Amino acid sequence: MANINDQLTQKYKDLGENPDTYLKGLLYTKPVNYWDYIGVETLLSLQNPRTNYKDEKIFIMYHQVTELFLKMLLHEIKQLVALENFSEEIWLDKLNRMHRYVSMLISSFDIMKDGMNYDDYNEFRTALAPASGFQSAQFRYIEIYCTPLANLINEEGQKRLSHSPSTREYFNNIYWKDAGIKKDGSKTLTMLQFEEKYLDSFIGLAEKVKGETLQEKFRKIENPSRALKEKLLEFDKLYNVEWPLVHLRTAQHYLDKKGENKKATGGSEWKKYLHPKFQQRKFFPQLW
Repeated sequence: MANINDQLTQKYKDLGENPDTYLKGLLYTKPVNYWDYIGVETLLSLQNPRTNYKDEKIFIMYHQVTELFLKMLLHEIKQLVALENFSEEIWLDKLNRMHRYVSMLISSFDIMKDGMNYDDYNEFRTALAPASGFQSAQFRYIEIYCTPLANLINEEGQKRLSHSPSTREYFNNIYWKDAGIKKDGSKTLTMLQFEEKYLDSFIGLAEKVKGETLQEKFRKIENPSRALKEKLLEFDKLYNVEWPLVHLRTAQHYLDKKGENKKATGGSEWKKYLHPKFQQRKFFPQLW
């Protein structure tokens, strides 16, 4: 077996590079350390409260952690979507990882529900309008990678669709669109900001993965095992039912604990919007 020097030399030759240049560079490379590798100082500097309430930092860090878990989910889903040849072992491994991430998101809502002062939260949150968790782009990217847009249209949206909808028309009627529409039919500032920043990227991604979403990849599998079906159904249930319900209960704790029915910072009818009965999204409808 070749020694490490020979292996390194061959590695750079295979890349068409001069091995001596890279090996010499190792003489000057600093040893890696935890804080630089993880970016600890940068990470811990990303909390910038808008008020002096202490628990606002908890609120910010919680949502930053949520975005990291969403990124981990996307990391696994993208690999499955890019997989050219079906491997049940890989699918089950990725789905097990995805289950763990979503389970963490579900259990983590205790931090929101029980980890902040009730009165303080209801004061500092007024300084956050019109920002809303509704504006999480990664949440929408996961939906687009997982299933065709037709599965993200609720019953009301279905009534508005033409016979052969374009990608843009689907997005004009997607389930979350109703949460950003006022009673007079105009869009909330939350929705206007969100669409201005992300709508083109959503449409571009949907066009890119058309016919290759996770659901469509699954439908091409001949005789999928019961274990695989159950894993997909469980992921669908965790992400599209259990997680929204926990979110709803947390919102009720802060916005309607005493029957006040406070407004969400994004202006949506949160009792309606957060409930799975309104959203009606299913990534794998044929499994239900």
